[in-house]
Amino acid sequence: MSKRIAVLTALTLSALSASALAAPSTLTKGVLKIGMEGTYAPFTYKDDKGQLVGFDVDIARAVAAKLGLKPEFVLTEWSGILAGLQANKYDVIVNQVGITPERQKTIGLTKPYAYSSPQIIVKKTGNFNPKTLADLKGKRVGVGLGSNFEKDLRDAGGINVVTYPGAPEYLADLASGRLDAAYNDRLLVGYLIKSRNLPVRGAGVIGQPEPVGIAFKKSNTGLGAAIDKALLQIKADGTYAKISRKWFGQDVSKP
Repeated sequence: MSKRIAVLTALTLSALSASALAAPSTLTKGVLKIGMEGTYAPFTYKDDKGQLVGFDVDIARAVAAKLGLKPEFVLTEWSGILAGLQANKYDVIVNQVGITPERQKTIGLTKPYAYSSPQIIVKKTGNFNPKTLADLKGKRVGVGLGSNFEKDLRDAGGINVVTYPGAPEYLADLASGRLDAAYNDRLLVGYLIKSRNLPVRGAGVIGQPEPVGIAFKKSNTGLGAAIDKALLQIKADGTYAKISRKWFGQDVSKP
């Protein structure tokens, strides 16, 4: 082997090695397994044809494409979604996971990819118009089990908190009068009013916009760094803005 060929071979092997080291580690080679609810419109849900669609679905597909991985969706109820990540049922969760200090103790979270605020939801008819969580004291309020929204209600105190596996169940109970109110994401409320014709309306918006991130196992720092890079790329090339406008008519990447 000539000296020139030997040098080129060494450089090629070095490049391949660097590439392998840079590739994010996933449960299945070449695949990004993505945990999400599939019942949380407009973020992740099935359309009339049974196809999985939504803002988070589009974001997940775009991120997987930048990573060079095939997206594979694993649907699960919100109440067990974080436990599923720890049990290696999927590599990541793309499902409006709020970034909180408590969660960051046990799971990894990327930099924020969207912001929204909590909002109180009430029946479209009636005079009940709560502006703050204090206005919900003594009321039956539906909320997703294990969500940031549940924690907010319990921390407020004096509220009869009724937990559900997901949004469809408690919104149905709100519409039928079994609940006085519900508590969820402002972007969700706007979508429901616009597209689902549910007999509900938004009431008080609570607090400041809150960040959400993509969750991954705390030990898989390489995957977290790669996803952060992919998120920057889809923002830089206009993919993120296109997805955001499609679902909300605005840029939700900033507070």
